[in-house]
Amino acid sequence: MLNKKSVDDINVKGKKVLVRCDFNVPLKEGKITDENRLVAALPTIKKLIADGGKVILCSHLGKPKGEPKPELSLAPVAVRLSELLGQEVKFAADDCVVGDNARAAVAAMNDGDVILLQNTRYRVEETKNGEAFSRELASLCDVFVNDAFGTAHRAHCSNVGVTEYVDTCAVGYLMQKEIDFLGNAVNNPERPFVAILGGAKVADKLNVISNLLEKCDTLIIGGGMAYTFLKAKGFEVGTSLVDDTKIDYCKEMMDKAEKLGKTLLLPVDTTIAKAFPSPIDAEIEVSVVKSDAIPADMMGLDIGTETAALYADAVKSAKTVVWNGPMGVFENPILAKGTIAVAKSLAETDATTIIGGGDSAAAVNQLGFGDKMSHISTGGGASLEFLEGKDLPGVVAADDK
Repeated sequence: MLNKKSVDDINVKGKKVLVRCDFNVPLKEGKITDENRLVAALPTIKKLIADGGKVILCSHLGKPKGEPKPELSLAPVAVRLSELLGQEVKFAADDCVVGDNARAAVAAMNDGDVILLQNTRYRVEETKNGEAFSRELASLCDVFVNDAFGTAHRAHCSNVGVTEYVDTCAVGYLMQKEIDFLGNAVNNPERPFVAILGGAKVADKLNVISNLLEKCDTLIIGGGMAYTFLKAKGFEVGTSLVDDTKIDYCKEMMDKAEKLGKTLLLPVDTTIAKAFPSPIDAEIEVSVVKSDAIPADMMGLDIGTETAALYADAVKSAKTVVWNGPMGVFENPILAKGTIAVAKSLAETDATTIIGGGDSAAAVNQLGFGDKMSHISTGGGASLEFLEGKDLPGVVAADDK
């Protein structure tokens, strides 16, 4: 999965190139409120323009569930991309995605032109990887480039099905960067390798915990999932979030770490409150107690100060760090201290630091540490499955070098 043809390995001069991008951007009243995903796609698009390709872009946006929804049209993306590229990105407004507008626009293309197709999820077949829609997409192009890591863990028409009907299938720069960083971190890390897992649920990360224990030297657990581990150790965790069905699993993982000679770090103290903040950023009264002394009527909502120092210390000597999931309810300033401490320790280390998409990426960017990280993954679910050691259909489908 790690040795794929990239846009640097193909010749696109005079050829029609279909590029699967991730333009799943937040929209408010038709305006894009965060254009990180558009900016991230530019290097691949510019490379294909410079090489004389006829560039046909496609993406999904939101969950229209197989029917045209005007509020999920990609029209605003075409407008903004035109500004970012400094040239017109023609929008093919077909609700069936590959329709008369798209075919006419593609037929009229000159080398270096760019068009954008309508939301691929307007078609019900997209998420089912249906053959007919895959063939329609393939009929527009000579070459296919996948640059959408965010959907790489799903087999859809626009990232997997289409590859069966196109001779040349490569990955874009964004996809290549994800493969390089995440793939090498998991399969060939520079050691010591420290993995940090947070977030709410153990269930979301069952296979990740198990896989990373085999690969890393130290595994750090924080966030809501820590309380299931603490309960598995026999501690009182009060009203903290616990998955009682996963207690035996947590015991198994602690045993596994011991057998493999790996360090598994759990919170030694925790920040507690009476209840979850409502609204999430509300003022809240908190205190810090030892992890084995959480009162029965209180809940843990962040790691404590000693734990933050312990985790930061574990990062200092690392050469590779992968982080997925915040340490607490980071959306609340009072409960963001643990996540900030970990982000700060990653920002200050010389190690290769990889943030695995989703909430951790949001936290790092919101807290202002984004530019200090070696790599922030653009795919939450995809990066988790990569860390689990799973094959990602969207990556597998590209041609090997």
